[in-house]
Amino acid sequence: MISLPISGEELLLLIPQRAPIVMVSTLESYDDKRLVSTFVVCEENIFVNEVTLVESGLLEHMAQSVALHTGYSYFLKGENAPMGYIGSMQDVDIQDLPEIGETVFSTVTILQEFMGVTLVEIETKLEDSVIARARMKTVIAK
Repeated sequence: MISLPISGEELLLLIPQRAPIVMVSTLESYDDKRLVSTFVVCEENIFVNEVTLVESGLLEHMAQSVALHTGYSYFLKGENAPMGYIGSMQDVDIQDLPEIGETVFSTVTILQEFMGVTLVEIETKLEDSVIARARMKTVIAK
């Protein structure tokens, strides 16, 4: 059993993504309906434009937070993290973008799971301010 929070090499056991596309830094908390993850924006990140993480990078972080929830649930069952895809994004609202050196915290709330399709709400904060929200549907590849 890996104890929370999880980061580094242990975190990579829980997601299918690999460098340079890893967009989660830690798994802070987990239960079957909720997860909190972080992401530290670094200069080398391919989604950084000058000093700011671009919108697509923030959305990728949000999607990988969902993948992290799925991957950790598989890990707890003794199975490998599955590959998945974004099925859809709805109600995306990005208010602000983090800069190099800043850490965002995302809360994933599972609304529905059925036959490999997961519907979630995600809220991303920078310090105490909500900077993004979205609904996302992900699908596990078979």
